[in-house]
Amino acid sequence: MSRDLLIGIDAGTSVIKSIAFTLDGTQVGAFARPNVYRTVDGVGAEQDMAATWADAAATLRGLAGTVPNLAERVAAIAVTAQGDGTWLIDADGEPAGPALIWLDARAADLTAELRASPTGRRHFESTGSGLAACQMGPQLMWLDRYRPDVMARATTALHLKDWLYFKLTGIRATEASEGVHSFGDFRTMDYAPALLDGFGLSRRSGLLPPIIDTKAQSGRLSRAAADEIGLGEGLPVILGPIDIVATALGAGLYDPHSDTGCTIVGSTGMHMRIARSAGDVRLNRDSTGYTLAFPVPGTFAQLQSNMASTLNIDWLVDLARGVLKQHGVEKSRSDIFLNLDDHVLAAEPCVVLFHPYISEAGERGPFVDAAARAQFHGLSVRHGFNDLMRAVYEGLAFAARDCYAAMGPMPPEVRVTGGAARSKALRTVLGAALGTRIRTSTREEAGAAGAAMVAAVAIGVCPDMEGCIERWVTPTLASAIEPDPDLQRRYDRLFPTYVAARKASAPTWQAMRTANGDHVPADPPRLEPSMKDDRR
Repeated sequence: MSRDLLIGIDAGTSVIKSIAFTLDGTQVGAFARPNVYRTVDGVGAEQDMAATWADAAATLRGLAGTVPNLAERVAAIAVTAQGDGTWLIDADGEPAGPALIWLDARAADLTAELRASPTGRRHFESTGSGLAACQMGPQLMWLDRYRPDVMARATTALHLKDWLYFKLTGIRATEASEGVHSFGDFRTMDYAPALLDGFGLSRRSGLLPPIIDTKAQSGRLSRAAADEIGLGEGLPVILGPIDIVATALGAGLYDPHSDTGCTIVGSTGMHMRIARSAGDVRLNRDSTGYTLAFPVPGTFAQLQSNMASTLNIDWLVDLARGVLKQHGVEKSRSDIFLNLDDHVLAAEPCVVLFHPYISEAGERGPFVDAAARAQFHGLSVRHGFNDLMRAVYEGLAFAARDCYAAMGPMPPEVRVTGGAARSKALRTVLGAALGTRIRTSTREEAGAAGAAMVAAVAIGVCPDMEGCIERWVTPTLASAIEPDPDLQRRYDRLFPTYVAARKASAPTWQAMRTANGDHVPADPPRLEPSMKDDRR
């Protein structure tokens, strides 16, 4: 029987998935399990490393139950996962303690001090990525200070995908999209040891695993892992890029023939452009965003992200549902979303301005402010629910434009993926606000597909990534939609006001935070996303 399938593992924040693809990118099977983490004192977020591996292994066994003869047909496994965080293992390969995931904010104060010091700017100019509490550097610094027992046991610092790769192969390694943005230099694509000095971690340099070229170097499925997941020992295993990069690859960020951007509209918002060389990377004055190695030689994905994207929509929908429930009327989110696109598009544009900073964590792109909060401007008694919802959609689009503006020229075309990409109203508003063509990706599992594409190149199924994109991505792209010129002109006039208002609001946000005693709820309310592509 021929080896005609590739498996992509995508371990997101809330779901772990294993997806089977044919060699030309057609999805033929999927199996998923919930991913679980626990909060600590309202600001920490930890994950059981052994349980996470057990869940990932269970998805592979489950996939075998949905795809006939999987063990005899699979040619390779590739893995991607939620980024940042700190997954420490000891000399025996056992967890040194619970993993700190990207939601853990206990290093926030340390990070703020670093960002305000010369260390923060040096780190940004080397990695191309602004410091944030979710990253391994600040988290190791926090662990070193407050969990010395964990650090004493640790011999290797991994990210989640690296941990799963280790469990599959026994190899301690990372790859450039995470290794470089944590402690490296994007120009050399290697570690920059001086960065550890800025964190006070020079004595911990032995924790960093080698950065491998995943397109040229693959591991092999170990006997122990093969027995656990039911696949053949020695099967090629490829360490894919961070989930954001894998998703962007699968959704069409890179086009060999033109410049494109990619926006992932999930519970958070991710906005990316391609830099085709290190010299094309644009570093902003605010030291924000990420520069991540992309699986095309010499290229990078520059990223700015909003803490909350569709969570703003879910919040307003749930607000309406709550009012109805008080009067004995039960409505689901699906009920409210029914025909919502038509109502939003019928509402007058630009009559209310909204800043979509609904997250309890504030904002991180294109500026960093933990005190930032959502706000409406221009409300009057004539405005109703549809006007507010239209303003929320417009606020999300302006936030995307704000992020793209921090990365350089606007790409002429943006590929859109994520749950909300299905919304005609959002696509219409986004295209006009960005002033660019919008093209949606119809692929449901872009992250797992992106990881599998790296495997396809690594084992020679595709000659190079450009060829793989032509086979795997181009057929999944819908026709491009040009922006509405009248709406674009209105948004062009309003966007400077959006930026000016958010800059002017910073003292108010901070004053409110101070007045509330820097209060963080012991158990912050969590909005369950409904329009979510399982990205961060």
